[in-house]
Amino acid sequence: MNYKKIIAIVLSVLLIGGLLVGCSSDNEVGQQTPEENDTQQENSTEQKASGSVTVYSPHSAEVINPIVKEFQERTGVQVDVVAAGTGELLKRIEAESANPLGDVMWGGGAESLDSFKDYFEPYKTQEDNMIAPYFKDAEYNWTGFSALPMVIMYNKKLVKPEDVPTSWEDLLDDKWKGKIAYADPARSGSSYTTLVTILKAFENDGDDGWNFIRSFIDNLDGKIIGSSSGVFVGVADGEYSIGLTLEEAAMRYVVAGADVGVVYPSEGTSAVPDGIAVIKDAKNMENAKLFIDFVVGKDVQNIVVNNFSRRSIRSDLEAPEGLDPIDKIKLVDYDFSWAANNKDEVLDKWRNIVIGRE
Repeated sequence: MNYKKIIAIVLSVLLIGGLLVGCSSDNEVGQQTPEENDTQQENSTEQKASGSVTVYSPHSAEVINPIVKEFQERTGVQVDVVAAGTGELLKRIEAESANPLGDVMWGGGAESLDSFKDYFEPYKTQEDNMIAPYFKDAEYNWTGFSALPMVIMYNKKLVKPEDVPTSWEDLLDDKWKGKIAYADPARSGSSYTTLVTILKAFENDGDDGWNFIRSFIDNLDGKIIGSSSGVFVGVADGEYSIGLTLEEAAMRYVVAGADVGVVYPSEGTSAVPDGIAVIKDAKNMENAKLFIDFVVGKDVQNIVVNNFSRRSIRSDLEAPEGLDPIDKIKLVDYDFSWAANNKDEVLDKWRNIVIGRE
């Protein structure tokens, strides 16, 4: 065989192979689609995160667990959760202020967080432009997590259709004496929000709403629950006929097919957001901010809407399926600042009425 022809063939094969390798390399590295580049950059960012973050939260495990799991998987940051009631956690943050053991407060009504804002680090989240002013502090001491209308929840097996309460006023009917589930507002952020909401709805009753509260306390008949969860669980289980709770808590039972219903009081309710905040002088400050960005980001807020039946604080997401837009619900003129600045006085008056001093 002609050696010159053999050499020519070999050189041709090598040349073609080199061109193919070059083309393959260009396609894999130099010609990535924008989506591939974004993914690569996102993964690179996630790989840079490390360490841990300690989160204080009154949320239920069904809210906490999937979000924390997703955050850990995406960022590599370990999340240590301390779960307790809103009031207990805020007092803990205050007591630990000289040596913070937590990094993030995740949950609790905005007015409860606002009353402890001296213990939070102002932080403007990267998602700020998608969050309406109503759902965040003007000085960025806290940011909303979800919008939470207060509702009357009722057990359909215990409440006849014609007896379903449609207003706060209906709660004073003798038929509900001892059958109303309501948590202690000193221990439950949502119950404090309800208390202030009712005070606002009946501010013209001759005593800034307190005449109504006296009658309401009388109809509780000494039954005041120790935690927020006791309200919706108590109504769903049939221990109580009706209860005052968060829309999202009641809707979880509705979506699950439980024999419960939801009413928005005709006098008006509130839609105070629960919030999230960086604890001042947090030891894991950057991870705390990363956690907040994640929680108010669109991915998690979609989970909030679709999995938890909560209303998002983002302007680019709709209400959960089956719920009217927030502008279709009558709302009282709820004053965050007043609720926060007068919390001690409001709770003192509440206690005095409960024990018969007023």
